[in-house]
Amino acid sequence: MPTFPLAAPRRALAVLVLLLLAFLLPSTQAWALDRQPADGDDPGQRYFGTLLDWDKDSAADYAQRLGEPAALYGQNVSMPMDEGGLDYLKGYFSQVAGQGSHALLTVRPGISLRDVSDDAAATFARQITTAAAGFRGKVFVRFAPEMNAPWVAWGQEPEAYRAAFGRVAAALKSSLADPVMVWSPTAEKDYPFQTATSTPPKGVPLASLDTNANGVWDLNDSAFDPYYPGDDVVDWIGLSIYHDTTGAGSAQNTLPAADEFNDSLHASSGGTGTDNFYGTYVQARNKPLLIETGAFYSPGAGGAAEIDVKQTWWHQVFASVAQPENGSVRAVVWNETTDARDQSKVSIDWRATAQPLLAAPFRTSLDTSGLRVGPVTEKGLKDVPGLEIPQAKSGTVIRGRAAWATAGTVLVAVAALWLLSSRAAPNKWSYTGSGRRDARIDMLRGLAIVFVVVNHVGINSVFQLLSQETIGVVSGAELFVMLSGVVLGMVYGPRISTELGDVVDRTTKRAWKLYFTALAVVLIVYGLSLLPFINAAAVTTFTDQGTGAAGHSAAGTTYDLYAGMEGLLQFPVPQGLIPALLLLQVGPWQFNIMGLYVILLLISPLILVALSRGLTWLVLTVSLALYIGGSVFRFRLLPSQFEDSFPLLVWQLLFVLGMTAGFHRQRIIDWFAHPRQRILLGVCVFLAAACALFSWSGPYLTNQLDVRLALIPETTFRYLYDTFFGRTYLGPGRVVNVLVITIALYALLSAFWRPLSRAVGWFFIPLGQATLYVFIMHVFFIVAIANIPALRDGNLWLNSAVYAALLAILWVMVKTKFLFKLVPR
Repeated sequence: MPTFPLAAPRRALAVLVLLLLAFLLPSTQAWALDRQPADGDDPGQRYFGTLLDWDKDSAADYAQRLGEPAALYGQNVSMPMDEGGLDYLKGYFSQVAGQGSHALLTVRPGISLRDVSDDAAATFARQITTAAAGFRGKVFVRFAPEMNAPWVAWGQEPEAYRAAFGRVAAALKSSLADPVMVWSPTAEKDYPFQTATSTPPKGVPLASLDTNANGVWDLNDSAFDPYYPGDDVVDWIGLSIYHDTTGAGSAQNTLPAADEFNDSLHASSGGTGTDNFYGTYVQARNKPLLIETGAFYSPGAGGAAEIDVKQTWWHQVFASVAQPENGSVRAVVWNETTDARDQSKVSIDWRATAQPLLAAPFRTSLDTSGLRVGPVTEKGLKDVPGLEIPQAKSGTVIRGRAAWATAGTVLVAVAALWLLSSRAAPNKWSYTGSGRRDARIDMLRGLAIVFVVVNHVGINSVFQLLSQETIGVVSGAELFVMLSGVVLGMVYGPRISTELGDVVDRTTKRAWKLYFTALAVVLIVYGLSLLPFINAAAVTTFTDQGTGAAGHSAAGTTYDLYAGMEGLLQFPVPQGLIPALLLLQVGPWQFNIMGLYVILLLISPLILVALSRGLTWLVLTVSLALYIGGSVFRFRLLPSQFEDSFPLLVWQLLFVLGMTAGFHRQRIIDWFAHPRQRILLGVCVFLAAACALFSWSGPYLTNQLDVRLALIPETTFRYLYDTFFGRTYLGPGRVVNVLVITIALYALLSAFWRPLSRAVGWFFIPLGQATLYVFIMHVFFIVAIANIPALRDGNLWLNSAVYAALLAILWVMVKTKFLFKLVPR
């Protein structure tokens, strides 16, 4: 969001205007959201449901787009579930209860199906029951869906799957009031999705898959029979039917074939064609059917238009389920998410309500289907007083001419600032320091580490308005890595030619010190997690927000970052645990970048030697080649945890660019000072402003004070973002953005150093001179804040006050040099 002086008044004015309009002009949609169901839940009722990107969307927001709530909202759940996942699930039930809807839990086992024991199932069932306390609606549970496919970790293990399904069903039915167990395979026609074989993978017995007993597992075997757990444990049948013709080929937007949906619904369960799925598993067993569906559309793939692809598909879906012969279809769940394939290179938008152009005809077609929307139960949680129901985000979206006028105003302001900086008196405002340290770099490092701390603590506050990709499509991590390289190049560059041995000795010692510090933090955090009065889930687990290498579909999945660490308390210690610890394969996700920094420190002398011998071109060429190779092939060099978030071959580019800039800092400054080159500097400043405007065009509102400029369609933004600005593998647009924003901020500080230093330098410079210290200490503050119950309510101003106190404490700790002798700086 804009960081210029007029941004805050604009936000405040916009929010006040919207609040006034909301008060004066209540809409019919608002009435619809408040109404209660006219009748009780009919056992023969047919529901319309949806799957959401819960990290960016909410049940209330979807109800606004559709006009009414969905009757059923889906959510991914990890098994086993940690405390963080449990809190996440409680929030989900709270949202769904607020809409008067039913819940659909898709259970994604994070352990082998063979490890789903009675105890594991019972523990999981108790957690679900705890999270669903007071929930009035039905709880549908899809355990390990698409189990007949190889693309899920639990796929194509029929015996283990049936046993695990039975255990989970029994545990839930003994713990939760009337759960609905859903068995949900995939309807793909080319099962078993591989060439015929007599030796199935994972050591699965051939007999369990070879349903026609011909000694080969092939297209003639049933895709469903081996995986059916039994009528006694299955309440509903589920089926995934998507329009997606990509297969293993390139992305292509195609129109659905005539009767494609209905043909898939009645497709044969095996190559013999002797029966069909609907007849065999739904009608013959008298089971209700839940269908998950959506139509593939990739904004950058070409082919048919989005409206044509999706509208053709939803017409087929709703027309088919309205037919009397398909009366057993009791729920249709629409995929209202975005996703990515081919290692995030292909952006997919499954949504049908993201734009009014889609939402209006979608709702019209839905109304012809006989499917019921919400509310279907009384709203709110029962017998849970005082629990706040999350509401739709009320941030401001500026559209049309107003959005472009705002963008134009920003660019004019940047131009004026640039012209003013060009005429600024050098002895009045500009930077004049000449010491060994560059205070401008320290201030930028201080800004970067504040962004890192704010984003890692993760409670909603006004600070996120600045820290979450507001200055451009960059985060504190990219600035942190690049500026670390700059400092290294500045400090050791002048000495590498004459003091090579000393440089190698110092960088190696520092790398080892950081490595042992990392090990110490990992072990201390594990020790804290063992204390019964401390909830350390904030740092011992990671709940995917859908922004990493796993893509949007992983949102809500929780990972145990200390899996197997209990083995340290056993004798003998399990084989492989000590190597995993030494290789930093475990530890807080907020801290895993430390492993990357250790490796980069160890190789830094080689880079400095090459730079000192005039081989800058070679250094940059090799670094760029490694970056391209890592981005394209995406293989990891090390098993360390940091490779999941900061792939070494990719992220080394920022560090190397920083080292090169630090090594040649004075030459670069002198070069940009030339009148001709100042034009290029101006271009960098305007590119930085353009990237910021692009970021402000994103569809993600942080909180009710946030402002978004609807400059480009949301689908276009998502395509550009996913294709060119990916974070984990550093899309080329993000790399360029990091470079130009660093140059622009450095130029801004150079021109207006004295006023800026007086205003904020007293705070940012000390933090920037001790970034590693702050980075290490912030891990323990995350644990402390996660154990303050009052902060879980999402109070914006209370959370903001906590952030202010946290940053103040860190600043005081730096100024007083608290534990400086022990903790690296």
